[in-house]
Amino acid sequence: MAMPRHTHGNGRSAPPARAARASEARDRKLDAILRQAAAVFRTRGYHQASIRDIARATGISLAGLYYYFSSKEELLYLIQRHAFETILESARAGMAGLEDPEERLRSLIRRHLEFFLEHPNEMKVLTHEEEWLGRERGREVRAIKRSYYQLCFEQVEALKRERHLAQLNTRLAVLSLFGMMNWIYTWYNPKVDPGAAACAGTMADIFLRGILGAEQPGGLNDAALAIARADRSNSGGPRPTNGGSVHEPRVSRSGARASQN
Repeated sequence: MAMPRHTHGNGRSAPPARAARASEARDRKLDAILRQAAAVFRTRGYHQASIRDIARATGISLAGLYYYFSSKEELLYLIQRHAFETILESARAGMAGLEDPEERLRSLIRRHLEFFLEHPNEMKVLTHEEEWLGRERGREVRAIKRSYYQLCFEQVEALKRERHLAQLNTRLAVLSLFGMMNWIYTWYNPKVDPGAAACAGTMADIFLRGILGAEQPGGLNDAALAIARADRSNSGGPRPTNGGSVHEPRVSRSGARASQN
């Protein structure tokens, strides 16, 4: 959409440079508020944190904060929406011009981990606080998550077709990949662990070797079937998990886990 144009006294149009600078300054300020608020939510939890806590952390008055958002829930929504939009845009940009599905997947994994390691506060908020969003805001955030999930799903499907991986369960593979990537914030230690690029390379190798080897005799599919048969033989059925219920992996509460819901 074209930007509005102001006119000088001589009637000629000119780009609204001042308005553009003001908008950029506001965006930078909002980004800073979102990062500080995410740190407060991570430390105190969404319900325990107050707007006054955020005001103290940012050095902005309560009135100044309410210029950028109307409620604490809106602030949580802005943190989540901004993070997911940034991750999605970064993934698309990284894959632009790449034709090989394996290289596209590696790029997505690298961009994903780079964002996670640079934004650990946001990652904890995304993972643990999503359920407090209202219906409409939650629906909007989930739509962005689905777009991100679908982007990854399409890359794995392309690799499946190219490598003739007929037995590969793409949904299970994609959710397993997100599970491996998303929890890095819980264990990553920059003193002993490598940077994002090296971590991404290792995770990509583990994932790709796993799905590519699953079609081979004695590969992962055969191993999984053997374990399932052993479980049924020993217990008469699948082993219950998570308090005795058997179900698919839950992903809806994870702010950083893309979902198919």
